[in-house]
Amino acid sequence: MVDASWWLGAVIYQIYPRSFLDSDGDGVGDLPGIIERLDYVAGLGVDAVWIAPFFKSPMADFGYDIADYRAVDPLFGTLDDFDRLLRRARALGLKVMIDQVLSHTSIAHDWFRASRESRTNPKADWYVWADPREDGGPPNNWLSIFGGPAWQWEPRRQQYYLHNFLAAQPDLNFHNPEVRAAVLDAVRFWLDRGVDGLRLDAINFCFHDRLLRDNPVKPADRRIGRGFSADNPYAYQYHLYNNTQPENLAFLEELRALLDRYPGVAALGEISSEDSLATIAEYTRGRRLHMGYSFELLTDDFSAAYIRDTVSRLDAQMQDGWPCWAISNHDVERVLSRWGRGRPSAPLANLLTAMVCSLRGPACVYQGEELGLTEADVPFEALQDPYGIAFWPQFKGRDGCRTPMPWTTVTHAGFTTGVPWLPVPKEHLELAVSRQESDAASALCGFRTFMHWRRQHPALRTGAIRFLDTPEPILAFIREDPGEIVLAAFNLSEKTATVTLPGLGVARALRGHGLREGALVDGHLCLPGYGAAFVSLDKAGHPASTAHPNARHTGATP
Repeated sequence: MVDASWWLGAVIYQIYPRSFLDSDGDGVGDLPGIIERLDYVAGLGVDAVWIAPFFKSPMADFGYDIADYRAVDPLFGTLDDFDRLLRRARALGLKVMIDQVLSHTSIAHDWFRASRESRTNPKADWYVWADPREDGGPPNNWLSIFGGPAWQWEPRRQQYYLHNFLAAQPDLNFHNPEVRAAVLDAVRFWLDRGVDGLRLDAINFCFHDRLLRDNPVKPADRRIGRGFSADNPYAYQYHLYNNTQPENLAFLEELRALLDRYPGVAALGEISSEDSLATIAEYTRGRRLHMGYSFELLTDDFSAAYIRDTVSRLDAQMQDGWPCWAISNHDVERVLSRWGRGRPSAPLANLLTAMVCSLRGPACVYQGEELGLTEADVPFEALQDPYGIAFWPQFKGRDGCRTPMPWTTVTHAGFTTGVPWLPVPKEHLELAVSRQESDAASALCGFRTFMHWRRQHPALRTGAIRFLDTPEPILAFIREDPGEIVLAAFNLSEKTATVTLPGLGVARALRGHGLREGALVDGHLCLPGYGAAFVSLDKAGHPASTAHPNARHTGATP
């Protein structure tokens, strides 16, 4: 029997293949390296792995520029290696999700090589082409996330092509039904191989405005970055026409119809739009995506109010879909550097993991989060990320969160016998897996303890959520399913904090979660610095008078 709902409340461990483990000494991680460490991943207590792109690519954007959707790049191994990975993951009880980058390809893809040759070839309309303005400039004011105009001149056709990311990543023309069919056929290839899920990169970028209308200018006081540098000119516009077009909804339904032929397969969409929360709600409605996530918790904003308001605003808009939460990934500064206030620690690392994995919906954790890794300071001469190179020194790019996993304290952290593609910072050697495994107070041991404890509490996986109106720095909410009610409270400060929670009824503290434990006495909850409390409530344990006004209670129990 296939567990079709495995993804509900799942913890998904993101693997960035280049930086996980190198098996052949070329300095770049690979699929055999992942296989070698799958026992470690399974031992963390997570439910699934999401593997970032390993497809054939010239690596202009490190795999997010795909030259062949059906081939494994030799840098990472072979199709046989991927099949071995699937078999090993299944034996360990892990689901496998892979990245699918559908909105664009590499300029090295055969489709683009044909399309660029002329305006009359069979694939001439497979990409977004447009004539220049009368003065020879780009057809409109659209900008690339990586800086500058989103249009690149092609002399063969005497036209511009659209690229929402690098110029080496031309956008496919999803208005063309042949393109949609070809993309779905590429997805089918991996479904037939047995993957359990898809992480859909930039899924709201598939369609563009047919009329190529200019994006409106955004006022200076609203130019806030979400997943990109705030000083990037991309923040100067409301991106109403270069992504998130209404035609995309029908394509998502077409994609979902394909996925539904493969029982147990789930789709997670990455969404970055002008109102990402509203787009997630729309994209997960009905027979579209199973779940969606955005960059809302991948910012510098760190407070109980911000987290509560963000999560509750999305929950209020959701109908039958599910959010997926993440506080770190391969595109943003590591959370312990963003939210650590300059004082990262194992207790904070464990608190943040427990917090995000206690919210309603699946959660993604990024490799190294379980170790409490901080952002690496990669010198300019060692940078690989074209984004960072272009915006240096105001923005150093994404290399700082992509440095190799520290497995041991030996040279290059046991990641490779060669020269690593990015340097391993000395401070990460102190946090190596080999060192933390024997330390009961380490972030790694705390991560494992919490994940295994979490599995014993179904309310934390699939229950409804209702936030409590608690003062800073305490974040508190109730998770409830038909068989269990749990109050979760987190102290986001390193100092002791106390909050009064009247009307709790009969309550019992839940032990064994591995965090610094708070104490509940006569309705007063005292939490140590970076401490937490999980409290089991009876049916009377509904402090309705403290419900946050922007939150709603969802689920079977009123």
